[in-house]
Amino acid sequence: MSAPEDVNTPEEVSAPAQSRGRRLDIPQGGPLDGAGQPGGARTAREARAHLHIAHGPARLCADPAPYPLPEGPVPREELARLRRLHRAVPGHAAMRDHLRRTHLVALCGEPGTGRAWTGLALLAELAELTGGGVSRLGYTGPDGAPGVEKGVEKTERGHGYLLELPADQAESTAEPLLDRLRAHFAEHEAFCVVLVAGGPAADRLLRGRRHAVAYRPPAAADVLDRHLTELLADRPTGLLETARATARRPELAEALGLDEPRPGEAARLAGHLAAHAEGRLSDERLLEHCRSFAPHQAREWFLEAGASGTLPAALPALRAAALRIALAVFDGSAHSVMAEAAELLAWELAVTLDPQYAPGRPLFTARPGAFLATARAVHGEGLEDLGDASVPVRAVWFEGRRLAPAVLHESWDVHHNLRGPMARWLRALCDDPRPQVWVRAAVAAGVLCARDYLYGLVELALPLARTDSPVQRMAAGTALAEASRAPDVRPAVNGLLHAWARGDDERERETAALAHGYGLAAGSVATSLEELGRLARADDGHTTSYSVVRLLAGTEPETVLAALTHWLRDTRRARRDLALLATLRAVTIRTSHLWGLGEVPELEPYAAWPLATALLAAHPECGPRLAELLRAALTWARSAGAAEDALVGWIRRAAGDERQLAVLCDFLPRLAQDGDEPLDAGAATRIREVLEAL
Repeated sequence: MSAPEDVNTPEEVSAPAQSRGRRLDIPQGGPLDGAGQPGGARTAREARAHLHIAHGPARLCADPAPYPLPEGPVPREELARLRRLHRAVPGHAAMRDHLRRTHLVALCGEPGTGRAWTGLALLAELAELTGGGVSRLGYTGPDGAPGVEKGVEKTERGHGYLLELPADQAESTAEPLLDRLRAHFAEHEAFCVVLVAGGPAADRLLRGRRHAVAYRPPAAADVLDRHLTELLADRPTGLLETARATARRPELAEALGLDEPRPGEAARLAGHLAAHAEGRLSDERLLEHCRSFAPHQAREWFLEAGASGTLPAALPALRAAALRIALAVFDGSAHSVMAEAAELLAWELAVTLDPQYAPGRPLFTARPGAFLATARAVHGEGLEDLGDASVPVRAVWFEGRRLAPAVLHESWDVHHNLRGPMARWLRALCDDPRPQVWVRAAVAAGVLCARDYLYGLVELALPLARTDSPVQRMAAGTALAEASRAPDVRPAVNGLLHAWARGDDERERETAALAHGYGLAAGSVATSLEELGRLARADDGHTTSYSVVRLLAGTEPETVLAALTHWLRDTRRARRDLALLATLRAVTIRTSHLWGLGEVPELEPYAAWPLATALLAAHPECGPRLAELLRAALTWARSAGAAEDALVGWIRRAAGDERQLAVLCDFLPRLAQDGDEPLDAGAATRIREVLEAL
């Protein structure tokens, strides 16, 4: 078959092989030489799923619940309401018996889980037997007993007292403090329930097992129903059922984005549902309130972390904050990956707070999963994709799909001084060759760039693009493409890439090519292809051809094939080579290695196949153009040898899979004949030899 006149000159077609210029080779791997590809598809999909959720309104809805609770005697009306609404938690009777016998019990659990109500309920039950009352104590001591002991000087016989220790209570002071309090209340024949937040102090108390109980909250559904019944008891018949039906609506659960609300959140939700049933709250306003639950939780977490002093006293709070931020980036990842990232971030936070202090790492933890509970996280069995295989891992994830974006946005938007250590942390993670690490870090960096492009460009995108690390440049392209999802940021990203593509810095040019491989920055796949065509150079089509094939594995394969066919007829050799290299890649590279930042469900069943086979199976209409491209590669002198080798490997790979072989058998007749022009005799012979050997 003779080449079109506008593709190759007659001299180029007929000249001896040694005078026809550089021959094209089969492209091997991607810009990272194979690193960072296997497993990237699954990682990118999970990163998108966890960070791309409608976040709701920018402002937080007001929380009607006062916090902290007032000190002093608990009014009888409040105790009466508590008796009506309180749901006994697992182990309630055992805790009451322990309190009666020892005069003190510490409930270790997270704020908002109903610890205070359970503590008041325990104290109220004993107060009924002794004729005493119930009071709340304030904690006025900076880090130990004197302030507490001053507050209990006037302890009344038979009374019950509720005390909440601060979240940053020193681990070494918690147990001695409880010993003194227990002795004091036993001497006065009174009772005390101490609330201890999860963390080092709670772990130490639970190891001792003398005063502490691991608190397990009641079911949120029970709490919600109790509060709805109370709120709508005197309202017209049918409102309660209306509120219950609204609570079951899928859009409400999606707006909440929590696997199960905590008891405090369930009580707050009941108030919104009751107001909605009574007509005082519109549907949209109700969903707005629900969408604010996860941001409220994130804000409370960072307010707790900000209350700590200087190192080393602040280190536990910094570790907790680092854990939550790392989990926001690595939600659903292997626990080991997330935990290591959290430790790296904790170090960055610590040296930012006190540059002269080099924090170490605790080598042992008291209870597996204890710190996960402080982040509303759980662990379980998971899988990590390694390309050719998947391996089981101990995975970890938030108990709610809105918590990850809420934490990431809160840390970046509200706490400016967190940005420096977070940016350094993400840049370091983007140099990790494992896609399970750098892909998630790059997607998170792109999300943050979109929220403040001026800061993100200087602190994240530019440093990544201008390094000598190919992984970091790939991460820079990924982050910029991710940031360009935001319509108001896209023109800025496109302008930056436009300037890089026309500049002389090879690192910036390569980053621009990588970013356009996602088809987002320029606003369309067609425009990204135009930019990649301009970026093509005769001596190096490695990165640009990879990005073109990544687009081919995206949502518009016909658009890409049309561009490749057009480039074949271009008089510029760089564009012809780009089309040929992209064609060779399509028949040699595995589909899952070409993950993008969008969903392509039609290719998912064929992820392990070469891209060309997957396209023929999922998009049969692509067959004619693909055949034309491959015929050109097999016929033209510069690419014939590489194309024959690629085709042989393609056929041999399909031979082990009947489904792939069936797709190729349908395609090969189209490849072997182009109207009246038969396939080149040498290529046809090679194909025949391979088929005979199968």
